Amino acid sequence: MNLESLVNKIRQARVYDVAINTPLEYMELMSRRFSNRIYIKREDQQGIFSFKVRGAYNKISGLTREEKGKGIIGASAGNHAQGVALSASRLDVDATIVMPKTTPDIKVDAVKRLGGKVILHGNTYDEASAHAYELSAQTGAVYIHPYDDEDVIAGQGTIAHEILEQMDSAPDAIFIPVGGGGLIAGMAAWVKYYHRDIKIIGVEPDDAPSMYEALRADKRVVLPQVGIFADGVAVRQAGENTFELARELVDEIVLASTDEICAAIKDIYDENRSISEPAGALALAGLKKFIEREALSNKLYVVVDTGANINFDRLRHVAERAEVGEHKEGLYAVTIPERPGSFHEFCRLIGNRGITEFNYRYADKDSAHVFAGIQLREGLQERQYLNDMLEKKGFPVIDLSDDELAKLHIRYMVGGRSPGIKNERLFRFEFPERPGALLRFLSLLGGKWNISLFHYRNHGSDYGRVLCGFQVPDIEHQDFQNFLDGLGYGFGEETKNPAYQLFLAN
Repeated sequence: MNLESLVNKIRQARVYDVAINTPLEYMELMSRRFSNRIYIKREDQQGIFSFKVRGAYNKISGLTREEKGKGIIGASAGNHAQGVALSASRLDVDATIVMPKTTPDIKVDAVKRLGGKVILHGNTYDEASAHAYELSAQTGAVYIHPYDDEDVIAGQGTIAHEILEQMDSAPDAIFIPVGGGGLIAGMAAWVKYYHRDIKIIGVEPDDAPSMYEALRADKRVVLPQVGIFADGVAVRQAGENTFELARELVDEIVLASTDEICAAIKDIYDENRSISEPAGALALAGLKKFIEREALSNKLYVVVDTGANINFDRLRHVAERAEVGEHKEGLYAVTIPERPGSFHEFCRLIGNRGITEFNYRYADKDSAHVFAGIQLREGLQERQYLNDMLEKKGFPVIDLSDDELAKLHIRYMVGGRSPGIKNERLFRFEFPERPGALLRFLSLLGGKWNISLFHYRNHGSDYGRVLCGFQVPDIEHQDFQNFLDGLGYGFGEETKNPAYQLFLAN
């Protein structure tokens, strides 16, 4: 693909019938935190909350009357589909979009609302795309490729044109999310044509690195599978045209983990109170890794926030993983002696650090296995210090902060029935959520009654909520009641709760 020809196409691209010139905003918090000047290009503010409308409209508006009359068909995990549907609606063209069955509902519903006919097929973009090609051959409808088309690439390249016009001086680097490569190809073409010294750095999820692996192998490769958390960039193979442009114009590809993407979503929210989809926050996740790796300061960087189409229920997962991705929370499996007061001793060693999670169920009379989340102030260095300190103090520990099984499943499965438990009573407690509150709570529990179950998770609310099981012989019920009344915390007994009886009680 000729670079000068592509730049001319970008200059002449018809995108502003449906797209807006989006703001380029200074990220004050991130700039101060990383000692660099960081700007964010807000493509999440487009009408469909994604940049994809640019390329789709530029392609469809250039079709002949005969081609428009046959209708168009596309394949997409969501944002390109919305761009095609909106563009087709504005140009009075029939549009069919094949979408993977894994596409978030918010994107499927948006396409239907914009007038597109949706066909759900396959579990990945590649499977949906293959089906769309078959339908195109059968019906004669024009296939609108989401990234590997010169007119689509040119439409996306208009973002780079806007960025350079919006800045007083040229940035040192621009960070761009990469899926099939249409966005980075178009932006790189415009930037490198005018400013060869500006670095173009792509960012991909580490579980969907199609362009990274292609550039490393110096040929397009097909990934055996891809992760779909960042569904907007979940592509098994980079485009043919986009790969050739990337090989010539892209300086580097940075890979980001799911946790790092979640942390970047939180960063963007903290900065401007907007919520990005995972692919939309990808560039910022890559920028943070790049700055930390290179130890650079006083540079000028731009990240592109490509979209905000995220299902609301996915935010629960994002919030759960953001602190780990920011290295502000460590997750540990700790073995402690099964004796009264051992919880208190463990918390005393943690000190003033906040305990974000504490899950335990009695297993045997000798030792207890606790799943604990601990707030970190100094990142990875402090995480390692805690690990070593607990070992030295006689608490065997395993760092689970990078263990996917633990983070996705095990943390929610600590519990169940315990055959050795006798005289168990279950209580819920509430206490004001502040640093040291859980330690004080455990101190007040004292060591008279053995704790057989403990579940706590900090959810960012004003009150901490704990579920706690105690072994209380019948003869000691009044003493235990006096103890509860003297705690000064709100509580309620749940021993007869049917959920407890079905899943936890003997």
